[in-house]
Amino acid sequence: MAFARPKRREPVGEEGLFAYAVASLARRMRTERDLRRLMRMRAEEGEAGERAMDRVVERLKQLRYLSDEQFAADYTRLRKEGEKFGRRRVQQDLAARGVAKELVASAVAQAYDAVDEAELARQFCERKRMQAPTNDKEVARVTGRLMRAGFGSAAIWKVLRGWSVDLDETAIEELEDVPEG
Repeated sequence: MAFARPKRREPVGEEGLFAYAVASLARRMRTERDLRRLMRMRAEEGEAGERAMDRVVERLKQLRYLSDEQFAADYTRLRKEGEKFGRRRVQQDLAARGVAKELVASAVAQAYDAVDEAELARQFCERKRMQAPTNDKEVARVTGRLMRAGFGSAAIWKVLRGWSVDLDETAIEELEDVPEG
């Protein structure tokens, strides 16, 4: 069974778009790209709809309801403190949400500069209730999970050594061959 496309609603004007955008921002933090995607389904088609969306976005920025800089800073802080994700994961997530590279770099640098990534990886392991691996298969599972969480090979290596895991030579070479950034 194919998924039905959402019904196209009657296009709304600038004031309707503004009300929709404010309600959407009240429910959840959004980037400018994400908000434009949502408004596009409600706006008039063509140039008139684009102009209305531009005016709504400018108005939201003037009211400080919409700011990609603030979104990047808040998102980075929440992912670092709440989820205990590593630097790389947060960078990838922000880029996927349409935040500009410069904003991603500055927000992540500001949040992660004074952070010991190995300690953050240990906190991630505690949060996820990860146990010390007892064989090579579990070492690979833990390593993959930490890499998906955005930690570099040096931090993963420190976590595994903290658990006194005996790694065979091929596992050590695999960890050392992974690029850091």
